[in-house]
Amino acid sequence: MSEAGHWITHIGNYSFNMDTLLTMWAAMIFLVVCALISTRKLTLVPSRIQAFIESLMGFFWELTDSMIGHDGRKHIPLVASLFLFIVTANLMGQIPFKLFELKHGELASPTNDINLTAAMAVIVLIYYVFAGLKKKKLRFFIHEISFVGFILFLVEILEMVTRPLTLALRLFGNILAGEILISALLGMCAYLLPLPIMFFELLVAVVQALVFTMLTVVYISSATSEEH
Repeated sequence: MSEAGHWITHIGNYSFNMDTLLTMWAAMIFLVVCALISTRKLTLVPSRIQAFIESLMGFFWELTDSMIGHDGRKHIPLVASLFLFIVTANLMGQIPFKLFELKHGELASPTNDINLTAAMAVIVLIYYVFAGLKKKKLRFFIHEISFVGFILFLVEILEMVTRPLTLALRLFGNILAGEILISALLGMCAYLLPLPIMFFELLVAVVQALVFTMLTVVYISSATSEEH
């Protein structure tokens, strides 16, 4: 069954977006295979693949060092994993799965599903809350015992609700809007008209992954910094 462009499968009282599950697992398997290949034979004189991976990890080291500090490097596994997964998932909506049509829908980007983007946003929320509690204990929530401290506590709770919401909606909205626009242009002219938008969406896929990742680093920094 197809609902809202998704391939929906019902199992008992539960429903699953099978296209999202398939492309999500495809992205994860692709990244695991790439990680195994790139780390298989590490040498002092790096190959092209090793040099590319080292430069990519260097970018994350500089990002966390500049926004969190030297201790920020312990957060690189989450930050790097999020960026690599999101950029891979975003690009899957353009290449190569747009070439395949299913009877029950299409294999679009898994990030055009609000369920996936919301799940990643909740993971970020849980991560930076635990990081803040580990660093500051109860001072993460309670800044001072006063009326002002109570107001700041309420603001902190409000931010915890809005931050994952904005993370999820921003990524979901941009990817879905791009795919809808390309689909509409393909219906009007399937040859030349969609090409500029498709190239633009490739840039959007990378930019949105970077925005999600940088906001994650900002949230971790605000949770763990002593000025918070």
